[in-house]
Amino acid sequence: MTNDFPGSLAIGIDVGGTNTKYGIVNQKGDILSQSEMKTETFATPELFVDGLYEMLKPMMDSVPTGSHIKGIGIGAPNGNPFRGTIEYAPNLRWKGVIRLCEIVTKKFNLPSVINNDAKAAAIGEMTYGAARGMKDFIMITLGTGVGSGIVINGNVVYGHDGFAGELGHSTIRPGGRTHWGTGMHGSLECYASATGIAITANEMLDENPAVDSLMRQYKREEINSRIVTECARKGDKLANEVYKFTGEILGQALANFVMFSSPEAIFLFGGVTKAGNLIMDPTKESMEKNLLPIFQNKVKLIFSELKEADAAILGASALVWKLDEKSNSVV
Repeated sequence: MTNDFPGSLAIGIDVGGTNTKYGIVNQKGDILSQSEMKTETFATPELFVDGLYEMLKPMMDSVPTGSHIKGIGIGAPNGNPFRGTIEYAPNLRWKGVIRLCEIVTKKFNLPSVINNDAKAAAIGEMTYGAARGMKDFIMITLGTGVGSGIVINGNVVYGHDGFAGELGHSTIRPGGRTHWGTGMHGSLECYASATGIAITANEMLDENPAVDSLMRQYKREEINSRIVTECARKGDKLANEVYKFTGEILGQALANFVMFSSPEAIFLFGGVTKAGNLIMDPTKESMEKNLLPIFQNKVKLIFSELKEADAAILGASALVWKLDEKSNSVV
């Protein structure tokens, strides 16, 4: 990491399939200004970056006197920090390999770096959150899908091509559910994501027609993890069973991950964590039960300290503090 002075700022951009969030952040993790725009309205990456520049220029012009913007960090699906690209992202309208950093750097005249959104979240937790000072931890993002960022000896694990750490697509139930996007069977994402929780709820309603449940007042397509949480907190037994089942599977997967890298902590982040102890308690119990004794009761399982509303921007901006300006990549 290069030497910074107190006035250093970073631009954080989180590219989503529907919306893109962006903001300017200082080294303490304070977001000085932020906004968002629609991603899907731009037909090409070039037009998208032009739109970003128009929106960010007034923010950049109004930074405090004596401050300077060190660079731009981008979190994106299938972001490759080695190549500065987004590669074959299924939920973006731009297909193939997109050299986004090249386009951004040319337009903004600032160094830029990109990373997978879950890895960016891990770096954000290490920079601004509860993982400060930790050298070995895993970040698990539980949202529409399941993402992960693995940190070993203070370094994010990238593998030889930049895409290591797709723990959400690891097989936890051989021959299990068919994934709606990949076609693979039994992946963790099929069960522990918000999407998976909704599927589990509908399956349990179908399998237990004689059991009363508050969830029955909703149409199948209306049921989501938020509704399951609300019903469970009102004492709905079937909704509570959904979370027990989800936690059991997530805990089994986390036990595998612990025995792989022996982290100090595992952080859970994302919309599913709003269920609180409904997801935490069965997950912790299942994880400990599936660990070898040498690993038991050693790994902290905790919720992220990053605010969900700000985490995407913070995670992306944190990439800038680990930016090697000579190679435009994360170090």
